[in-house]
Amino acid sequence: MEANMSKRKEPGRSLRIKVISMGNAEVGKSCIIKRYCEKRFVSKYLATIGIDYGVTKVHVRDREIKVNIFDMAGHPFFYEVRNEFYKDTQGVILVYDVGQKDSFDALDAWLAEMKQELGPHGNMENIIFVVCANKIDCTKHRCVDESEGRLWAESKGFLYFETSAQTGEGINEMFQG
Repeated sequence: MEANMSKRKEPGRSLRIKVISMGNAEVGKSCIIKRYCEKRFVSKYLATIGIDYGVTKVHVRDREIKVNIFDMAGHPFFYEVRNEFYKDTQGVILVYDVGQKDSFDALDAWLAEMKQELGPHGNMENIIFVVCANKIDCTKHRCVDESEGRLWAESKGFLYFETSAQTGEGINEMFQG
């Protein structure tokens, strides 16, 4: 193990980080990840079955970082699949649809599920949480305003971003923030 750790510290070697996306079904988690990793948008809704996976490389201070993103199905039916993926997470994208108040209200339940799965020794303090207010391009359907979302995120010490997977607005900023 020590040999592996010394290899990780060598300049130029790639580092891997694990990010998971959480949120209700149909809030745009998969679309956000596809927009970021593949630079494309899929307009047809295809429910994620269990877990989907995206990977991309970023460079930070001359170091290549492989960002492994686990896109977790939002439907309650897939809880038994999801619960295996909380462990060893370094980043969480909590996604809600600005046009669906119930998806915003469910964010607390998603955090509770994660805390429960990590168990009594699970440490959520070392995980970076990002709240993603998605579908901002659908302005006429918006029912969760920016100040409400931002206040909720900041009250928990989380980062907050407004995004549109369809137009790409805010996506890169969120991942690089």
